[in-house]
Amino acid sequence: MTDLTHHIQTIRLVDTHEHMRRENDWVENGPDILQDLFGNYVPADLHTAGASPQAMQNLMDASQDVADRFDGIRDAWEATQFTSYGEAVRLIAKHIYALDELTSHGLAAAQDKAKALRSPGERYRILHDVAKLDHVQTDDFSWPCHPDTSGLDFFLYDLSWATFCNGQVDPSAIHAETGIDVTDLGSLKHSMEAIFAKHAPLAIAVKSQHAYNRTLNWIERSDDEAAKALDNVLTRDASEIDEATRLCLGDWCWARGVELTIAHNLPFKIHTGYYAGNDRMPLRRIPAGNMCALFARYLDAKFVLMHIAYPYSDELVALAKHYRNIWVDFCWAWSIDAYSSRDFLRRCIHAVPSNKLFAFGGDTGWPTSAMAYAMQARNEIRRALEAEIADGYLTEKQAMELATRIMHTNQYACFDVEGTRANIQKAA
Repeated sequence: MTDLTHHIQTIRLVDTHEHMRRENDWVENGPDILQDLFGNYVPADLHTAGASPQAMQNLMDASQDVADRFDGIRDAWEATQFTSYGEAVRLIAKHIYALDELTSHGLAAAQDKAKALRSPGERYRILHDVAKLDHVQTDDFSWPCHPDTSGLDFFLYDLSWATFCNGQVDPSAIHAETGIDVTDLGSLKHSMEAIFAKHAPLAIAVKSQHAYNRTLNWIERSDDEAAKALDNVLTRDASEIDEATRLCLGDWCWARGVELTIAHNLPFKIHTGYYAGNDRMPLRRIPAGNMCALFARYLDAKFVLMHIAYPYSDELVALAKHYRNIWVDFCWAWSIDAYSSRDFLRRCIHAVPSNKLFAFGGDTGWPTSAMAYAMQARNEIRRALEAEIADGYLTEKQAMELATRIMHTNQYACFDVEGTRANIQKAA
């Protein structure tokens, strides 16, 4: 083992993005072995490879026989096992269940291991001790960032802003959270400020994945325009609201959210690029370049652009090189396309200041998947840096310093990790 390999394998890797389900979900409603292996992103590749909807439904049905469930997707698995999603399945199989290959017999025999994993503390152990993560930042799609007693310093949470960016305003939910009745633009703005005042101290960042529902193209909207859009949203049935109205209100709410992140020193994480799932990805929506007007308007904000904007990664290199308020997050990217992500890291090294790169986020719900994605990331970072050394661009010492920076140091410089931890301890 080289010094570089050992260094990369032992760094406490900061995990900037998960949808990690909480301890009670893991213990009480956690996965059986096939749900654990195939319940992350690989179903999308199985679907593309030809697995039938019924076979996929059976695969996730723990009441049925393990061997029969696996046999139903075996052909699709054989075609998928070498994709990056497939590699993650193989890593879980090997490092959690001691399976070097997937067979019906081996899976059935390992089923009891899955049950044993679903015990208090195992979620933390897998993430902290096996994956060697420094901490996990989770988006659980909500405003509150309640302290997680299974690891107060370890499990940190994002404040979600996706519904606002989508132009969705739920007066009853806002009143329940803040006690404010949203009747006009002024009261909506007041309610947003109240949400931040209540939850920002315990939040590690703000997160939005509105690219799944609308274009990332942002246009500055006046208060008058937004007020008219809001009046339509508040007085008409949701089915009657057209896209232009949603975009107008969404852009206005998005901008107010950015302003609040500046005031509260919180980075704003934004999903860019590829969609999870299948058969519904309008490519014009997802390039990060759609947001240039937003970046230029709010130069004091911290924009964390997620998933390397795949497949528009060349454009993201240029954005991150040009704008001082952009950070590039490799979360999920390694498992979408490990080869392209490795190439993207090398291009960033030669174009983007290295303090603007975050190496990892698993973007998943179960600890075993996050562990596999972390292993995948470490392996690909090593391969990228070994190639830089072989081509004479870096010495091994420089490569090790760069690995530390992108895997740990940069995240602590951008996110107020210690301040958030202190606030969580006080709240708990």
